[in-house]
Amino acid sequence: MDLLCPLSTIRKKNPSSAPWMSDVLHNNRRELRSAARKWKESKLDTDLISYRTLLSKFSLDVTSAKTSFYEEKLETSAQDPRKLHNIFSSLLNPPTPPSPSSLTAEDFATFYTEKIERICQTFTSLPTSPTSHSQNSATPSLMQLSTVASEVVLQITWSCNPTTRPLDPIPSAMLQTISPDLLPFITTVINGSLTSGHVPTAFKKARVIPILKKPALDPSDISNYRPVSLLSFLSKILECVVCNQLSDYLMQNNLHDPNQSGFKAAHSTETALLAVTEKLHAARSAKLSSVLILLDLSAAFDTVNHKTLLSTLRSLGIYGTAWEWFASYLDGCSYQLKFNPSKPELLIIPGDPSPAQDLTISLSNSMISPSATARNLGVTMDNQLSFSSHVTNVTRSCRFLLYNIRRIRPCLSTQATQVLVQSLVISRLDYCNSLLAGLPLNAIRPLQMIQNAAARLVFNLPKFSHTTPLLRSLHWLPVAAHIRFKTLMLPYKAKNGPAPSYLKALITPRTAPRLLRSTSTARLVPPSLREKGYETLKGLEPKICTEIEEKQK
Repeated sequence: MDLLCPLSTIRKKNPSSAPWMSDVLHNNRRELRSAARKWKESKLDTDLISYRTLLSKFSLDVTSAKTSFYEEKLETSAQDPRKLHNIFSSLLNPPTPPSPSSLTAEDFATFYTEKIERICQTFTSLPTSPTSHSQNSATPSLMQLSTVASEVVLQITWSCNPTTRPLDPIPSAMLQTISPDLLPFITTVINGSLTSGHVPTAFKKARVIPILKKPALDPSDISNYRPVSLLSFLSKILECVVCNQLSDYLMQNNLHDPNQSGFKAAHSTETALLAVTEKLHAARSAKLSSVLILLDLSAAFDTVNHKTLLSTLRSLGIYGTAWEWFASYLDGCSYQLKFNPSKPELLIIPGDPSPAQDLTISLSNSMISPSATARNLGVTMDNQLSFSSHVTNVTRSCRFLLYNIRRIRPCLSTQATQVLVQSLVISRLDYCNSLLAGLPLNAIRPLQMIQNAAARLVFNLPKFSHTTPLLRSLHWLPVAAHIRFKTLMLPYKAKNGPAPSYLKALITPRTAPRLLRSTSTARLVPPSLREKGYETLKGLEPKICTEIEEKQK
């Protein structure tokens, strides 16, 4: 055997070719290689010309096929930012993922368990068992979760993202396809859980997968991983049913915290930041200083105290089997929240004029010193409320994205480039741009330059091309006009449509002392920042308020 079939080393071939390579392109490539071999053997000019002609045609065909392939993928993924990001990353040829480490499942389980234990040990006292609140007939209550019809279960099943988990017996997409046949059984299981107040044990079992936080991190360091809990597809359906009923109960009885902006309709990070910056501007216009403290929680999703959560549900009027369902859902877990002392930020916004203030706060045996800038919900705020650092950071990130898109522009069509630019660049320019209202034009000029560069990139034009017709054809408002549009749209929604209560409290309809032609124009009272700043802090410090009153007199 060694004589007839000796061992030899061969080069491993790529099992899969480029996805845009069709049979026609494969045939053209074989003809191109044949022409290249023929020219190398003959060295004739005619063979060289034939080879170059085939090479030029093959390059154009490959570019056209690649452009069509990615154009179709970008159009189908236009509404999914995650898929767009993955396609964008695949075009840029990212670095290869790090090699797998030697960490075992026992290592991760021990690390995560000890991490929670260390956090709990830092507290002097842990919450006790949930106390029984006395139920008042005047307060709303939720005693029993309502059963759902089969049509509702089918609608939720089809609306859920068909992501298959390791614990699912069949693929989620297949379960959605055959769900009409299995609908009576799924509905029976869900309604049985709602009426009995018990969550099946199989629905509470999750597969925890550690994911590296960043590709550049060391895969051998266990602290660089983030645990992701994956539940079965049926448990997600049950969660959606209960979530809908709980949300309706809290909304109908006005039990939501008015200052909560997450997971609520017409609320966003932009509305929350607007409420904060409004108070900071009002205080500064009243010659008063403000302190903004941004806190971070260690393992926030892993250390929610379940005893406190169940006690809070009782205080909201949830009793009976409804409360028992949540207790069964959280059974077997007990944790505590803790501040992360290494990440809090302290920002002092001084009054004008105001001397420099040296303020240091002690938190969890660590001192927090004030800084010139602080990052809040993706927006970099500075102590002068000029947002110059935010504009600089947005400009830098957008330029990097435009540079990468320009690298792959030959592979993209105009429409595909527009989808990519709008999803990755224009969305960054529009995020919380209402906070920039009132800034001078030279402060937001870098953002306008980014928008101009993005428009030229979409149409593949030179650097100094005129951008006004380009923005008009793309239906992009200039940055200053879009900021003004946003600042006009938010008060309109606060007055006539759904909007956060803390924004509705900032507007006052104008009432004329007599009947005028402007009465029907639905105008608003212009805010007086000096009075609003005074009213905001009135009662907090009588001495300061007295001094302000004397100055106003």
